[in-house]
Amino acid sequence: MVLVDGTPAPTWDWAVKGRQLFSGKHRDTGFNLQIAATLDGRLLSVAAPLPGSWHDALAWRVSGFQAVLVDRDVLGDLGYLGLGLLTGYRKPPGAELHEAHKAFNRDVAKLRATVERAIAHLKDWKVLASRYRGPLDAFGQVVRTVTALVFFRMAW
Repeated sequence: MVLVDGTPAPTWDWAVKGRQLFSGKHRDTGFNLQIAATLDGRLLSVAAPLPGSWHDALAWRVSGFQAVLVDRDVLGDLGYLGLGLLTGYRKPPGAELHEAHKAFNRDVAKLRATVERAIAHLKDWKVLASRYRGPLDAFGQVVRTVTALVFFRMAW
């Protein structure tokens, strides 16, 4: 089973591509990074940075993970609802969630904690943990470099 999640990577340059990079949810500018990890918390892949204004569902379709993980069970949060991934249940409007669905959501949350830990370890690198101040065109190379360094560290 593969766990996926998106995380924001804040940037400084809101004036150049403000509408593309501004995330209404996070009220900040940045990129959306799609992360794939195993059940034991090992990082599998980091997709190329996408505009921060994109929802996780759109970022999932564009990232290429869908084609690579086609024959794997993939678990995501409610941001991936309706994409064929295993997700929790959303509370229906004006009603309460059934107890069995609440229990299922708790189990999904316990499993998803490991992808959050993989994201936290990826953000151990200051360039991803703090606001990126370099040229926006170079951010993709920065993400690839940090990902390679994380894989190198995992090999030791």
